[in-house]
Amino acid sequence: MLTGIRTVLIGGDARQVEVIRKLAEMDASVAIAGFDTLQDSFQGVLREPLTAKLLSGADALILPVVGCDDEGLIGALYAEGSLKLEEEHIQAMPKHGVVYTGMAKSFLKSLCAKHSIRLVELLDRDDVAIYNSIPTAEGALMMAIQHTDFTIHKSTCMVLGMGRTGFTMARSLQGLGARVKMGVRKSEHYARAEEMGWQPFMMKDLEQEAADIQLLFNTIPAMVVTAQVLSRMPREAVIIDLASAPGGCDFRYAEKRGIKAMLAPGLPGIVAPKTAGIIMANTLVELISEQTKSREEA
Repeated sequence: MLTGIRTVLIGGDARQVEVIRKLAEMDASVAIAGFDTLQDSFQGVLREPLTAKLLSGADALILPVVGCDDEGLIGALYAEGSLKLEEEHIQAMPKHGVVYTGMAKSFLKSLCAKHSIRLVELLDRDDVAIYNSIPTAEGALMMAIQHTDFTIHKSTCMVLGMGRTGFTMARSLQGLGARVKMGVRKSEHYARAEEMGWQPFMMKDLEQEAADIQLLFNTIPAMVVTAQVLSRMPREAVIIDLASAPGGCDFRYAEKRGIKAMLAPGLPGIVAPKTAGIIMANTLVELISEQTKSREEA
């Protein structure tokens, strides 16, 4: 139980609704800002404006998966106006307070460091990232089916990056009967991909390997699908970029060449917000419980 723990949630989407519900069930004190249009009524949850006073007693500040941009603006699906995180908000937090988010940009990192507030990025955790890779892969498959006129079964698909999302993506494609080519940078990933029954290649050979593919799923957050790579790809190929914005594809050149390329970050919150929210909520309860226990033992 989280009795007596003061939590504040600012902004977010349908995933945050599950977090609010879970925290309330665990008997935490919950205040929310940026949920003006949300129709759900949560017993005992306070709706407040975003102020320094709101955060002055927060044991835990919970921000959306992408905490805020480099101007401090917070994504808030249910807010009537814009929400902006200011330095005074972080400065007002008690020194034992912790900021939780999915991934943090430099603005949030620097604010927390400046005021000695601990920052936890949930997507750095293997368990959260692996669980999140499931709705990500499902969403990517949905997009692939919507934007192609052929079956994934017997198609030639390429996955770039054998991280947590890339592995789940390749395994899902394989399960549907696709021929899966896997772009890797490490020899151990090459060996694992081959053991899985995929067709591995080193990323330095991407240009040649892309010549016969129908679907490309990129998970690498760097410019890897360059104009040179695109020039070798069939025009009817479809690219689904799952990396965080701005992605790893030259979208301008893809459009110029007539290749359909789509940036699709944040799919868990789009295709399966309830599941994604429960994943985040369970992890947050565990972490906040650990935070409380450590503070009590200190």
